[in-house]
Amino acid sequence: MTACAHAAQPLPALLGAGETRLSAEQIYPRLFDAILEQRLPPGSALPEQALGDAFGVSRTVIRRVLGRLSDQQVVVQRPSHTAHLAAPDPQQARQVLSARRLAETTLITLATQRARPNQIRQLRQLVERERQHHEQGERCTAIRLGGEFHLKLAQMAANAPLARFLNGLVPMTSLIIARYESPCCDHCAWEEHAAIIDAVESGDSSAALTLMHEHLDRLEAKLDLGQDHSL
Repeated sequence: MTACAHAAQPLPALLGAGETRLSAEQIYPRLFDAILEQRLPPGSALPEQALGDAFGVSRTVIRRVLGRLSDQQVVVQRPSHTAHLAAPDPQQARQVLSARRLAETTLITLATQRARPNQIRQLRQLVERERQHHEQGERCTAIRLGGEFHLKLAQMAANAPLARFLNGLVPMTSLIIARYESPCCDHCAWEEHAAIIDAVESGDSSAALTLMHEHLDRLEAKLDLGQDHSL
């Protein structure tokens, strides 16, 4: 278990909820951060009514949030069943990381060829937010933002099928990192992201590809996948 885990508490307290009139776009990062911080342990049930009450919104709004998380494989939904959090075991984690590497090494080359100045600017702003949260000790928010960096790169590649494929891998990777990262790890992903941006902006596909491989190598190296971390 990582340092992000919390003891069992009522759902509103776990989610830090209580505000009203939040949109699905506002609830999504809050719920995702709660998942990454293991305030909601892997495998937890996510009843729509309870979540709606916690955030002061309708079940329709919660359904949109859960649908997005389901598309990203972070939440498992089945007809006539309450949604629940995914709980990837070490074998599943390795499979996700392997599939992600295949997609990312193609997408980074395409992104380097097609990047526009406004997209580079947005990437830098995102990495700056990631850096700030990392330095403030808000590890799991930094993990989520790091995942968003990779999804933004995928959008820059302008290959919709590959981008959709990665959209189902990167958020799951964030969940895997939060669950399996070694406690002694002091890895600063934002610095590697910044270096990747520099290579993309300069149009150097070879350097960008090398940096992406090294980044994914370090990501995998910091994970303790030797055993299941079931709670």
